[in-house]
Amino acid sequence: MLINKFTTIKGQRVILVPYRKEHVPKYHNWMQSKELQLLTASEPLTLDQEYEMQVSWQQDCDKCTFIILHRETYESTGNEIDSMIGDTNLFFPNSEDRSCAEAEIMIAERWARRKKCGWDATLLMLLYGVLYLDVKEYQVKIAFGNIPSINMFQNIGFSELSRSEVFKEVTFSKMIDDDWIKWLSDNVGNFEIQNKEFET
Repeated sequence: MLINKFTTIKGQRVILVPYRKEHVPKYHNWMQSKELQLLTASEPLTLDQEYEMQVSWQQDCDKCTFIILHRETYESTGNEIDSMIGDTNLFFPNSEDRSCAEAEIMIAERWARRKKCGWDATLLMLLYGVLYLDVKEYQVKIAFGNIPSINMFQNIGFSELSRSEVFKEVTFSKMIDDDWIKWLSDNVGNFEIQNKEFET
């Protein structure tokens, strides 16, 4: 999405940066994993298709995507590629009305799981959507077997909306109100949003 093309969000454990072409090879390598394909309901793409997808995501009005960096790794190395651990995004079914967004999170690097990195990245993205994109409702679709994600979104305050036996996934939703925004802000803690132009 063009609105976040130059946006960097720094949280406690992670840094969210726009998905750029230099990230594509590592992202492509991640998505060859059968486990990640299953958890994200994704089909493998060729590297050329992945580059095309990156450009599309950057320009589309209906998708806001960030690559997740492990903050400690990045601050010690200064290398974004080595620090990449996953991605998070918002998808807007109706690009003319961004009041409802579907949230997605993936921690691809096994070593970064169960360290609150996914939690931090998700809360940052949800808060960004509320503050800067005027989102009023969130939904998430999670595979039946993805128990860690189901538990995480329930702990964030999402409630089950429906189940699909065909797609083997459950949909959760969260209507946004002032109390939840305060809860998000309290749990995110100190964060910083920067706008910096990158070479594309």
